[in-house]
Amino acid sequence: MNRRTGPGRALVVLPTYNEIDDLARVVHGIRATGSEVLVVDDSSPDGTGRLADELAVADNGVCVLHRPAKLGLGSAYVAGFRIGLERGYDILVEMDADGSHLPAHLPAILAAARESGGIGLGSRYVAGGSITGWGPARQFLSRGANVYCRAVLGLSVHDSTSGYRAYTRDVLEAIDLSRLISQGYSFQIEMVHQAVRRGFGVIEVPIHFEDRIAGRSKVSEGEVRKALWNVVRMRFGWR
Repeated sequence: MNRRTGPGRALVVLPTYNEIDDLARVVHGIRATGSEVLVVDDSSPDGTGRLADELAVADNGVCVLHRPAKLGLGSAYVAGFRIGLERGYDILVEMDADGSHLPAHLPAILAAARESGGIGLGSRYVAGGSITGWGPARQFLSRGANVYCRAVLGLSVHDSTSGYRAYTRDVLEAIDLSRLISQGYSFQIEMVHQAVRRGFGVIEVPIHFEDRIAGRSKVSEGEVRKALWNVVRMRFGWR
């Protein structure tokens, strides 16, 4: 990877597990915006890790972190953030590798992060945001989770569960990443909560979200229950 990371350089962290069908398209889309990419692969059995290595050989703006097993979304992002901070990037981006997050939205999200000094958040639930591929039950679950977060944590953010967002270096250095309590669905909520508690701004940018598994939720009922409990733990500082 090109390590000449001047002011404002962004690194997109892409956790992967069995994303071989979409990875190349997503990486090429990100690179077309000028951002660099770190693929964090959890030993995908479908060969995603090998494909990521091939993309890295062909483009020095792409690199790969191989992990020995499926260790969780939150830990994948934290590992990517640590690498990005060590290499001098000023903005670190969360983004899904399955094609549901469109690279075309990335410049606006980066601009929002710079303007806020904290987080630029790709939001499905502000004016101009939209979703395709979800049924009514999935949309109700997602919207309800965000209403719950606003009520319990006092957040004004409309889409704190969104996984498409950019953090400034300042906000990631202010958050103690080693003390986060979340790994899965609630990781996104906790990161927003921690940033707001420390006085950082959050600017929401409307995005169009395209689900790649139409009609099916990637989030289990058990994961949702755990996330709801984690929100209570965040509220009262329980660890």
